[in-house]
Amino acid sequence: MTRIGVLALQGDVAEHVRMLGECGADAVPVRRPEELLTVDALVIPGGESTTISKLAVEFEVFEPIRKRVAEGMPAYGSCAGMIMLAERVLDGRDDQRAFGGVDMTVRRNAFGRQVDSFETDLRIAGVDGDPLHAVFIRAPWVESVGESVEVLSRVTGGRADGRIVAVRQGNVLATAFHPELTDDLRVHRLFADMVRAAAAG
Repeated sequence: MTRIGVLALQGDVAEHVRMLGECGADAVPVRRPEELLTVDALVIPGGESTTISKLAVEFEVFEPIRKRVAEGMPAYGSCAGMIMLAERVLDGRDDQRAFGGVDMTVRRNAFGRQVDSFETDLRIAGVDGDPLHAVFIRAPWVESVGESVEVLSRVTGGRADGRIVAVRQGNVLATAFHPELTDDLRVHRLFADMVRAAAAG
């Protein structure tokens, strides 16, 4: 059974652990470098990206995570997690750092403040069936991607029409929305399948 860690510094940790477990993975919280060594992959949950960045340094997991992602460890980030997996962040704080992993430029809080949070239905490449109901809370969007990044979904309609909100590059998956706040397991199932494929070589 694949063992997937959920970075447990801030954000929707329990929700990700539950959904990964329902997808057949052994999901565990990760806060320390020694815990990171025991997992095959890592989920970086929604929350506040500047806080996650700061706490990752304080808990001495920032560099170990950055290194393992660079070496090919599968990773998935939702909302703030997407920001943490970006190579470039716009509108971040001067001291904010990201793990990297996806050749993309992400704009922090692109959709606006908490009061601008919204829900919509999205088609996502690699996710079969009906459109997925997506929850956006102070969400980022992707301004641009490199040639090796696969765009999985864009918003349709409204002022954000055409904005990129889901991407994949190799073993790294990122969404601007929070699938862990719904009962739809399909994004987590996609990631669990990615982890199993990576483990199989």
